[in-house]
Amino acid sequence: MLFHQEFTTFCNSLGRWFGEPVRAAIIHTNSFLTNARGHPCLSKRHQKLLTAFFNHSIQMVLSGKPVHSLPKGSLELGSNDADGIQRHPLRSYLDYVGYLYQRMDPLPEQERFELGYRDFLQSPLQPLMDNLEAQTYETFEKDTMKYIQYQRAVCKALLDKVPDEKASIVTTVLMVVGAGRGPLVRASLQAAEETGRKLKVYAVEKNPNAVVTLHSLVKLEGWENIVTIVSCDMRQWDAPEKADILVSELLGSFGDNELSPECLDGAQRFLKQDGISIPSSYTSFIQPVTTSKLYNDVKLHKDLVHFETAYVVKLHNVARLAPCKPVFTFTHPNYSTEKSNQRYKKLQFETLSDTGSAMVHGFAGYFDATLYKDVHLGIEPSTATPNMFSWFAIFFPLRTPVCIQPGSTLEVHFWRCCGATKVWYEWCVTSPTPSPIHNSNGRSYWVGL
Repeated sequence: MLFHQEFTTFCNSLGRWFGEPVRAAIIHTNSFLTNARGHPCLSKRHQKLLTAFFNHSIQMVLSGKPVHSLPKGSLELGSNDADGIQRHPLRSYLDYVGYLYQRMDPLPEQERFELGYRDFLQSPLQPLMDNLEAQTYETFEKDTMKYIQYQRAVCKALLDKVPDEKASIVTTVLMVVGAGRGPLVRASLQAAEETGRKLKVYAVEKNPNAVVTLHSLVKLEGWENIVTIVSCDMRQWDAPEKADILVSELLGSFGDNELSPECLDGAQRFLKQDGISIPSSYTSFIQPVTTSKLYNDVKLHKDLVHFETAYVVKLHNVARLAPCKPVFTFTHPNYSTEKSNQRYKKLQFETLSDTGSAMVHGFAGYFDATLYKDVHLGIEPSTATPNMFSWFAIFFPLRTPVCIQPGSTLEVHFWRCCGATKVWYEWCVTSPTPSPIHNSNGRSYWVGL
């Protein structure tokens, strides 16, 4: 890849290359400006671009003849270094590029933690069908920001449910469905302490291994008189009383892809008519992406199944070709008479006119959830909750990449389909060129009920 002064106005066109297998970028010496000391430097826009290249491990190659007359007294003027080795004529340019690299901010702790997951395809969890391992719970429990948001939501719900004058009299019944090893139980009790409200908690969990840890936690913290542990699938539990607040963390990378709607529909029967669900709603989002790395990784399997499977992935070598658009929304509690979790959505993405032609290798998926009122949680890029690592994006690949031209429209269709024992997604493109329907009838990828 070669860039020079003329590229300074084509940021979107340059950005698409981050989704391609670029190994080196050639910088011509005529791209450099001159600073106040007479040394070569780059414009702010070029500096930003180089930093992006560094972040993507792209090698920098200098090209061209020296075009700067260095001031008298500069070290670069001497033809030889002190040890007698002749200096390269482009040394001053190389030194400047090295200076830009050295002044980059170190990766935040979260980014360092996620380094090994960059562009690594993973199968989404199926916590309803499978029991999670202890290590998985442990990773999720370290996500402090997620539980801070849940605690904020429970605080607001408690304050709305119980006025100050009744705080010492009324006991709020709160049920944590899918309690895991107890982080939501802890967050809820901390919210009760913070607001001065009385709480009675039911912790419902189907994983027997997690239940053992949950019993130990309750005993250790002295919560025996406050927390009742229920070792049962929430869909089959016969609750002794109805809840004022129902708390769950059943969200997947695409919002509903870990079957939160099906679980909460089953649990809704033991929520009071005026009860509060946390989360109260969640919406999935998609956007078209160029990501040759992921496409080629899927292609290596040489079968149809892997092209019709959704993957959880920490996106890195990717070009996002258009802003996200909402796909499916679910609201809880759901008192609709026609209760169906099947969905269909047609979306049209307008590509930017200065992007240049690009290959769409698939769609990146995200979610945004409203926990309660103005407390939200999500990974949709424009509103993502900071410092949170429980969820990576989801990736829906295309069997054949679609080439889109600048300013053209990309039309895509998504279905959420429900059967007696499984839920699955289907997707296809109809414009500018039609694609087959991926994962028809859930033949390749599905989530078990």
